[in-house]
Amino acid sequence: MINTLIVDDSALARDILRDFLEADESFRIIGEAADGEEAVGKILSLNPDLVTLDLEMPKMNGLEVIEAVMKKISVPIVVISSHDTATAAYEATLKGALEFYPKDLFAAKLTPEKRKEIYETLKRISGIKSQKNINVVAPFFTEQPVKRIIHAVVMTSSTGGPKALSTFFSLLVRDFPVPIIIVQHNSPGFDESFVQWLGAFTALKVKLAEDGEAPVPGTVYIARTGKHLILEGTCRGQSLIMRYNNDEPENNQKPSANFLFRSAAESLRQSVISVVLTGMGSDGADGTRKIREMGGITLAQDEKSSLIYGMPKAAAETGCVDMILPLEKIPGEMVRLIK
Repeated sequence: MINTLIVDDSALARDILRDFLEADESFRIIGEAADGEEAVGKILSLNPDLVTLDLEMPKMNGLEVIEAVMKKISVPIVVISSHDTATAAYEATLKGALEFYPKDLFAAKLTPEKRKEIYETLKRISGIKSQKNINVVAPFFTEQPVKRIIHAVVMTSSTGGPKALSTFFSLLVRDFPVPIIIVQHNSPGFDESFVQWLGAFTALKVKLAEDGEAPVPGTVYIARTGKHLILEGTCRGQSLIMRYNNDEPENNQKPSANFLFRSAAESLRQSVISVVLTGMGSDGADGTRKIREMGGITLAQDEKSSLIYGMPKAAAETGCVDMILPLEKIPGEMVRLIK
């Protein structure tokens, strides 16, 4: 059983979360807290396997709770935030929260697939504090890729992605010479906040990708939630444009990185680099295979530096990843590979 503490100043919100969690027999609610001070006390005394945490509360806000708790114990925390505190939710991931969801998600009628995805993510997160001695995977190379002309980098991440991307961009050179296009699995309504927040970690321009827009060097493009982002153009990168389509979700994701990666492979062939970062599930694996088949370069984050080694592992298991690297090594390797 996953011993869970629910923290929210709204009794209604606590009831909704309790009903959602108790619908899966793996979760056992061992307590509730209605303000930040009570939350800190109960977390330290109960040592739960999982904490769901509101951000706006009396006495201490969610960010202060995370800071106070993490000084003393390591506990898996998932932020349950309203859209108007979305930027603070991203900030919470830097302070130690492992994931966040919008409050209205739990009051909505979820598809069975979405409910299962949330449950599985929470279950994986609840076990992270006990994974102190995971096997370390050394940097892996199938064959050292050679420098070449690159017209675009495509990336994807999910659970743990905001923190990983903030680290990635804080290490990337200020004059990176090609556009970067990213599928981050975000909740609806969080896109604008994510762009604003991520922009603080890089000198590159960060913006939402627009339909019909041509990607340009020095800019990071974030796929909007709710549609698939694809690339159209030529193998030389000329007249390359971004398009959205409304196809069905793939791997329960929309946008799916597979759509972006496969279209990039078709458009750019050997002139593209793909990167799969931390996340639950297998999104990006099929796209990684396609990029390799068309001659592009494929990278993935290693297990030790991944919060959830799901998506990078799935990509690696295709046998089509050129290099498996610690997160902090990926920006420099990308620069090295671009002619």
